[in-house]
Amino acid sequence: MSLNVEQLWNNELILKHDLSGPRYTSYPTAPQFKEGFTQQQWMQAVKQSNASKAPLSLYFHIPYCNTVCYYCACNKIITANKKLAEPYVQALEKELALQARYIDSDRTVDQLHWGGGTPTYLSDEQMTLLMRKTAEHFNLRKDDSGEYSIEVHPGGVTPKRLEHIRSLGFNRLSMGVQDFDPAVQKAVNRFNSFDEVNILIKSAQQLGFESTSIDLIYGLPLQNQASFAKTLDKVLEIQPNRLSVFNYAHMPDLFKTQKQIDASQLPAPHEKLSMLYNSIERLLDAGYVYVGMDHFALPDDELAIAQKEGILHRNFQGYATHGSCDLFAFGISSIASFGDVFIQNHKDTDEYYACLEKDLLPLYKGFKINNDDKIRQAVISELICHFKVDFAVIENRFAINFNQYFEAELTALLHLQNDGLLDVNEQSINVHNVGRLLIRRICMVFDAYLNNAKNATDKGPKYSRII
Repeated sequence: MSLNVEQLWNNELILKHDLSGPRYTSYPTAPQFKEGFTQQQWMQAVKQSNASKAPLSLYFHIPYCNTVCYYCACNKIITANKKLAEPYVQALEKELALQARYIDSDRTVDQLHWGGGTPTYLSDEQMTLLMRKTAEHFNLRKDDSGEYSIEVHPGGVTPKRLEHIRSLGFNRLSMGVQDFDPAVQKAVNRFNSFDEVNILIKSAQQLGFESTSIDLIYGLPLQNQASFAKTLDKVLEIQPNRLSVFNYAHMPDLFKTQKQIDASQLPAPHEKLSMLYNSIERLLDAGYVYVGMDHFALPDDELAIAQKEGILHRNFQGYATHGSCDLFAFGISSIASFGDVFIQNHKDTDEYYACLEKDLLPLYKGFKINNDDKIRQAVISELICHFKVDFAVIENRFAINFNQYFEAELTALLHLQNDGLLDVNEQSINVHNVGRLLIRRICMVFDAYLNNAKNATDKGPKYSRII
């Protein structure tokens, strides 16, 4: 279905429902994870995962960056000393070996992702070694049919280096650009020229990368509608397969690097809305499909196709096409999801190293999901990926009566229905076009932990605003 911005946009409803809430890369969300998750619990979850025979998704967190981007909220280590990466790669090798002992080696790796930080901080030799060690322990696809992606910094990658990355088996590429305006780049200490990015995207296409993706951020200091429109002009000239346009959430109390941003230079709320409106209008007019949650894709990209076919999935890396995978993760702060658990590694490098030196997995937090979590997880996934919920699908999968089970939630949806965001009947929930931009708000109704926190004295975790 082809949309235009007027079908998606309702200024009054956006202002009314632009609350703070989770991004739902998981449910339950990461703030619910608890310390004290044990090796024994990990082992039990692996047995359950092996029994499922589900294909694998592997995530590697490379936390290093040469310089700090002031807006960044990622778990990162800023250093120009490349020697620090060597013990980290060795630790990743050990963690690979420790986990692989217990994971069925016949299971194929359908999805692999290197994130960060900046994965291309590693040298070509280190990248080659890490991929070789991964192949020694896991059943990587050798026919280029897997979804193997890497995040790169345009400033640290030449076309020649990109050729090496492609030779390692990566076939999807994403890069954070944020903005091409020199003044904005200086204000956030993130520099990448149009020529650098354009050459890399064109080189990636020539090298056979199946998908290229660019990230932009609106709401950064010194941005305005006119300046951001010029960045969009350049991005549309490059024409990546995918594009993300994220809202900058200024929360310096949570993310110390954001204290280096001059808050007086941030655009006013109405200017941010204008930037978003203009971005959606331009991208839709250029033929991109609004996938949801800040994401756009060309119609022939597998992300748009997966959504059209009803098989789109969402995980800790965002939208994905391989929803049946069990996710195993490596490196500091990385999050795994397999069996009935979520597990996060230590965020501190010293603690991460200390565990591995004792031949222990570097487990920091975890969460075992119950049946109610699974039901709500399925509902939220359907909403955020496909903007609808067929009650019969949930009922058949979990042996419940949807209307009875979610009586309170369906009542809570009535005022959203009255506002025109969605339609609820006896068989389904269908999100209207104007509700798509506010899909996080709709999902929040089904979040038991978020709603319990509202009734408690504890204010709970802080989240970014929906828009």
